[in-house]
Amino acid sequence: MRNLVVASMLFSSSALAQMQVGVAKADISPQESVPLAGYGGKTRMSQEIVHPIWLKAMAIRDELGQTSVIVTADLVGMSDKMVDIIAENAFKKYRLPRERLILNTSHNHSCPVTEDVLWIYYEFSDQELAAKDRYTQMVYQRYDEVIAAALKNLKPAEISFEQGLAGIAVNRRRSRGPETRAFGGQVDQDVPVLAVKSEGKLRAILFGYSCHTTALGGLSISGDYAGFAQIELEKQYPGSLAMFVQNCGGDANPLPRIRGNEAEAVKLTSMYGHILAEAVKQVIAAPMKAISGPVKAVMGETELFLRPGLSLAELQQKLPGLSGMAKTEIEHQINQYKTLGAPPDRVNYPIQVWRFGSGFTFIALTGETVVDYSLKFKGLYGWNDTWVFGYNNDLLSYVPSLRVLKEGGYEGDAGMAEYGHRAPYTETVEKQISDKVEELVKKSRE
Repeated sequence: MRNLVVASMLFSSSALAQMQVGVAKADISPQESVPLAGYGGKTRMSQEIVHPIWLKAMAIRDELGQTSVIVTADLVGMSDKMVDIIAENAFKKYRLPRERLILNTSHNHSCPVTEDVLWIYYEFSDQELAAKDRYTQMVYQRYDEVIAAALKNLKPAEISFEQGLAGIAVNRRRSRGPETRAFGGQVDQDVPVLAVKSEGKLRAILFGYSCHTTALGGLSISGDYAGFAQIELEKQYPGSLAMFVQNCGGDANPLPRIRGNEAEAVKLTSMYGHILAEAVKQVIAAPMKAISGPVKAVMGETELFLRPGLSLAELQQKLPGLSGMAKTEIEHQINQYKTLGAPPDRVNYPIQVWRFGSGFTFIALTGETVVDYSLKFKGLYGWNDTWVFGYNNDLLSYVPSLRVLKEGGYEGDAGMAEYGHRAPYTETVEKQISDKVEELVKKSRE
């Protein structure tokens, strides 16, 4: 397979001899100038590649023969359409159940646009649209390749977990002028690390952080600070594969940032990546807790309700004089009145939980989840053995906590229209998510 690199997991310990792991990575760097994702406004076309971007997969087969796969991506996000295509292919070809496939994106803002992700943001020419579609088809192929390669190379492995700290993230809601400085300043500086060894040698590192990958904003392709962190770790541990998981960074940015000087921005972003990599290295250098199976995987869905939006007459009155993304947002809601009778009053919200053995747990949430969810669920289910992911499945919206919703602002209110929603969520949003997580965590413990 072109641009595909595979690392097999080998281990001979008697304690965990039946756990098997396989990892693989696939280069998804574009082969032509493509529309860049992540920022609204005039379409940005890529001009250079700072470093390659990747899909990376880790397959874990437990003592019962059950196989689970997590795929990380240097992409801004995925849509329902993308998730369905990738998950259906994985089930048809590899019999991988949906609950045993986690699809996480780093929310990278220096990557190409794919499929219909954040479609309201962009106005493509015919040539730009064709480039986007060609790139998307290549990404689908790479997802298939990387999952297949990880599954093909399952070998006995030793898995361990611990977490460190890094100070890159700043709660960005407080950085948007005097009127926002009363907003909560919560951040999650934990750096969770899952290490895989073979015969005493480190072969794979799964690590995470809760912070937007928005240190860069020019016309180049890269993995932002998360990409630089992965590169540094793979240099420090030759033969290893480093995989970045975006946690609950919906309201956090790497700050300060540099705009207008791309060379200096890349230097600063690289420094952030090195800081995160150093945090991971310090975890690996210290004792880590062994993780065993079996892996209990459960998945469920709740509904998040939306407040009433504008009437059709109000939308039509508002439309004249608008342009760009603001115009597209209103036109979308008007079209929903015409085709559906009204804009939908709710969204479906999938959640996944994986429990390893008798303790360690992944909680995989959907969308741009704010930091409160990570802090809350680690507090409820264990600070030392719970890892909360955001940015899985469909990039459906910002997902505010009740606190953020009441504060308002971009993540609580203004950001909903760009995702195609009629209005902010109701005040039940945090309860709906928390109740479903509680249900799934209980199931994972049965």
